Amino acid sequence: MYDIVVIGSGPGGYVAAIKAAQLGFNVAIIEKSELGGTCLNWGCIPTKALLKSATVYKYATHSNNYGIKVDSVEADFNAIINRSRGVADTMSKGVQFLLKKNKVEVINGFGKLVTKNTIEVDKTDGTTQIVEASKIILATGTHSRDLPNIIKDGKKIIGYREAMTLPEKPESMLVIGSGAIGMEFAYFYQTLGTSVTLVEFMPDILPLEDKEITKLLGRELKKMKMKVLTDSAVTEVDTKGEKCISKVKTPKGEEVFETDIVLLAAGVTTNIEGIGLDKVGVNVDRGKVVVDKFYKTSVDNIYAIGDIVSGPALAHVASAEAICCIENIAGLSPEPINYDIVPSCVYCSPEVASVGLTEEQAIAAGYTLSIGKFPYTASGKATASGSREGMIKIILNADNDDILGAHFLGEGVTEMISSISVAMKNNLKGKDIIKSIHPHPTMSEAIMEATEVAHGSCVHL
Repeated sequence: MYDIVVIGSGPGGYVAAIKAAQLGFNVAIIEKSELGGTCLNWGCIPTKALLKSATVYKYATHSNNYGIKVDSVEADFNAIINRSRGVADTMSKGVQFLLKKNKVEVINGFGKLVTKNTIEVDKTDGTTQIVEASKIILATGTHSRDLPNIIKDGKKIIGYREAMTLPEKPESMLVIGSGAIGMEFAYFYQTLGTSVTLVEFMPDILPLEDKEITKLLGRELKKMKMKVLTDSAVTEVDTKGEKCISKVKTPKGEEVFETDIVLLAAGVTTNIEGIGLDKVGVNVDRGKVVVDKFYKTSVDNIYAIGDIVSGPALAHVASAEAICCIENIAGLSPEPINYDIVPSCVYCSPEVASVGLTEEQAIAAGYTLSIGKFPYTASGKATASGSREGMIKIILNADNDDILGAHFLGEGVTEMISSISVAMKNNLKGKDIIKSIHPHPTMSEAIMEATEVAHGSCVHL
């Protein structure tokens, strides 16, 4: 019998397994597909490789802006796709190495609960294995969901997996959903020359982000010639002909679009079907496994982490939950995760990054606000870099100088948001940001400048 068995090897599962092994537990991990899960193989990592290629292509096609003459620039779509798959493969092998190094046994197959201590694994080699464990951690993640009236066929109506491995670049694409997945793919394909129409059901793109930031991003997308439809819904997609014929209900009436591909990016669904939750009595609510603050389910020795539990469906959240869960099992009394200060990033260009309350949320909560904004147009580093699109926005509690939220748009902001996460985690004030010397010239000094604006003391605006 193992001390701990983890089902799923994504950023929640493999972190849980490795952390448990480092704390002295005898651990196995069950994975039906590639090690690293969706994030590493079909999500976070390979999409960033695609986006990097798009960025390089964008720089090359605008090289004259930097005094560099390039006679001809061509995007090799197949090479871009192959590079992305190579990056994913490299990282998956890295996870394999870490599991082996930490003496975690890998069992390849589909695991399902039989009893509270027993898992039946339908192995990839066609055999069945029974695995017993004192503790079981479920980390099975999510997959792209269909809409009631729009079902993926993998060819004309595709999900994010197919979008990463298309055999050729489509001339046109309609993207349904402008969350992080839809936004990043829309940007990638539009940058490479595909004519993209982005359709969002909510009134704003990136509906969970600060509205002022998303409006600025929307302007940049329109500069790229991307067609963006908000407050709109795709009611029907006809794939019988050579093209996809999509009917879209918009505030101005119905519009019809003819595209090569329709990318369905309207959310994800948890991978909890068929894993035996009902058989052993694990409670589920609205498609999510119910857990306590240390990720214990309704069954004492069974835990769940990552996208299958309530909370932001983000890789870094899954990893944090994994560590918290294992440390609690080990009796180390970890601090529960504060979900109010989880950073979020979207890797289009300009990038979007945020943490804490949006302006709308802070007002609704009754706070008196002091808001500071610093545009990238006033940043020396952004101007020198040729990336003047963006803004740093800091939201403070005017009564006590607490940092309530931060919302960034611009080059490099996904690398900068962690400083605000650290500040909020340690209950720092706006004045602490101002009094911390930021290097010049950098994009990050705009954080200090924006906070100074909130204090009414910025010398550069």
